[in-house]
Amino acid sequence: MGEIVLPRRMFLWCMAVIYLTAFVSLYVQIPGLYGNEGLLPARWQLRYSGKPLVEQLLSSPTLLWLGPRLGLDTHTAMELLCLIGAALSLAATLVEAFRDSVVFFCLWVLYLSMYEVGQVFLYFQWDNLLLETGFLCILVAPLTLIRGSRGVREHDRVTFWLIRWLLFRLMFASGVVKLTSRCPTWWGLTALTYHYETQCIPTPLAWFAHQLPVWWQKLSVVGAFVIEIAVPFLFFSPLRRLRLGAFYLQVLLQVLIILSGNYNFFNLLTVTLCLSLLDDRHVYFWLVHILFYLNFLQTKRNIEHKLCLWSWLCYLLELVVWALVIVGTVISFDLQLDTVKKGISSRTAFTYHQFNLFLKTVTIPSIWIGVLSLTWEMVTSLFRCACVSGFFKRFWGTVQWTVFAGAAASMFAVSLVPFTFIEYDSNSRLWPGVRQAYEMVDRYQVVNSYGLFRRMTGVGGRPEVVIEGSSDGVTWTEIEFMYKPGNLSASPPMLTPHQPRLDWQMWFAALGPNTQSPWFTSLMYRLLQGKRDVIELIQSDVSQYPFHQQPPAYLRAHRYRYWFTESKADGSFPERWWRRVYDEEFYPIVHLGNSFLEGMLNQYGLKDKSPPRRLSNTTVAQAVRWVRSQVRGVPAHTLIWTLIACSATFCLVQGLRHKNKDVEKPSDAHKATATDRTENAADGSSSDHHEKSDEQQADEEDDKEADSEDEVEEEGEEENEVDEEDEDEERIEKR
Repeated sequence: MGEIVLPRRMFLWCMAVIYLTAFVSLYVQIPGLYGNEGLLPARWQLRYSGKPLVEQLLSSPTLLWLGPRLGLDTHTAMELLCLIGAALSLAATLVEAFRDSVVFFCLWVLYLSMYEVGQVFLYFQWDNLLLETGFLCILVAPLTLIRGSRGVREHDRVTFWLIRWLLFRLMFASGVVKLTSRCPTWWGLTALTYHYETQCIPTPLAWFAHQLPVWWQKLSVVGAFVIEIAVPFLFFSPLRRLRLGAFYLQVLLQVLIILSGNYNFFNLLTVTLCLSLLDDRHVYFWLVHILFYLNFLQTKRNIEHKLCLWSWLCYLLELVVWALVIVGTVISFDLQLDTVKKGISSRTAFTYHQFNLFLKTVTIPSIWIGVLSLTWEMVTSLFRCACVSGFFKRFWGTVQWTVFAGAAASMFAVSLVPFTFIEYDSNSRLWPGVRQAYEMVDRYQVVNSYGLFRRMTGVGGRPEVVIEGSSDGVTWTEIEFMYKPGNLSASPPMLTPHQPRLDWQMWFAALGPNTQSPWFTSLMYRLLQGKRDVIELIQSDVSQYPFHQQPPAYLRAHRYRYWFTESKADGSFPERWWRRVYDEEFYPIVHLGNSFLEGMLNQYGLKDKSPPRRLSNTTVAQAVRWVRSQVRGVPAHTLIWTLIACSATFCLVQGLRHKNKDVEKPSDAHKATATDRTENAADGSSSDHHEKSDEQQADEEDDKEADSEDEVEEEGEEENEVDEEDEDEERIEKR
């Protein structure tokens, strides 16, 4: 694998943006979810028993224990931590010096503090993935603030390899669990005929994707299986083009998911993990050939190379690999041309028992592939340390390599426990010491198990809970949410990378009875009370809420079955996006003081018996409340995209300025060199007295490193031509 300086920098910048998105998205929803009058107040998770701070942190690792010491209640402390996280991630986005191990450690601790008290609203796989990736960022990022240097370290490829291993675990497990779950839609390749309309929050493009023919939907499922199960093994290929092919296939899958569904920052985080498959050469190809078109002829000469026997062998091996993938796909899913339907027919041509045998066969070898790949990165990095000039630099580089190689090996070993959850026999064969290490770090979300879309829901129609309110118990009005389906005529939204966590939980609540979602009782209770913070989770513009002037006296909830509408026979689009039928009652009619409501609140411990706490009046608390007043009423996705757009624009302008400086410096240096040579020739001074500046020497060294073998050969040919011309001139003079 080539140099990874540019992919590493891109990865750290993207992680800063994702952290910014996650903190801002969560910050907007804190009052309604975790505030003192929210759905699940966070202060209930922290029992101040007078124990020492260290014991409290060990029992629940969150910085919110420091709130009382700062004179802040839990709600205000949560907002403060989110604001600090957003500010740090914004600084890391704008300034490269802040993409530092220390900064990423702070971001990880801050998000872990939120996760510890987040309860059901933060228990998603993408939150776990963000915490695990964020912890790896601590190892990948340089110590800029301490060392003052952003240069490449010899062990960087070892730590950056952990990102690739995480990507492999995520994608391979996500593909495997679809088949180990025995879900008939995945085995029948019909999952996507239901997925687009039954996913949590579809996009407008999901409606159009749902209209595609069935044979195409089934073929798309086959493609998803290939990309998630077969292609991830190419992540560790020694052949560069195979890794690049795997990269583009993974990105293609994630982009299609982003276009058809709102999955917050999860898919963006997965694309960020895919950067571990790139190298400097390919990123340079993007920047120069696609974005800037700078000096095309020169760069073309630099990247051209003569085909040799080894190159032909590599090409041949790559063709064999892709041919095996295609042939294996055709055989495994019995792909055939269907001339009647003018498409491609497909079916699963293997059994559950055969897939289990396959899984048992490849799980342990995949671990050994990871061991060999990591060992290779360690050995090459150690060799680079040994090649460093200077005893002190070589010694210090070796010490760093030892520390980070040990950390990488430990992270890899611990990750084997959640990775092998997909296959019981492989998990049982792990060394007991690895299990003990996993149990020690499990609570910190350092490593996790993954497996998305295990089973397809909503096969008989998308279940959706609709809440209705009334002032007299006779006339009922539906309470429409901003994002989740409700109004049949409302267009599905595009809100990635924001995650409206209440809307997501409403989707989960509809899959079962209300007793499986205790927080729903709290939602009904807060709406009857007319709590503004909770209402803003439903409508950020409170005036759009039907009971914004006076809370409803009665509430009830019904479950409906939703489907996407179909296009008309003449090809025109229907007036509505959805159609629905009534299913059953989800929550009975309740009002304040209702015996059923009071019983549910007491059963789940949702009624706050402690007296209301007085708001903090410290300077920090007042500043936090002032920030809240400035963003109140602004839609979260609008706020997030504004920050991302401004940050990206600032970084782009900054990059263009640096590029222009880099372009101007070499020309100035060449002019200065030419002037010096002219003066030296005129004065008759020797070349020994010609002194060069540090910048000129650095430029010459960079030029020497950038020259290819072809340039050397061209220079040799030019010198031979000059010598021949001189010989011809001498012969003419003699004659």
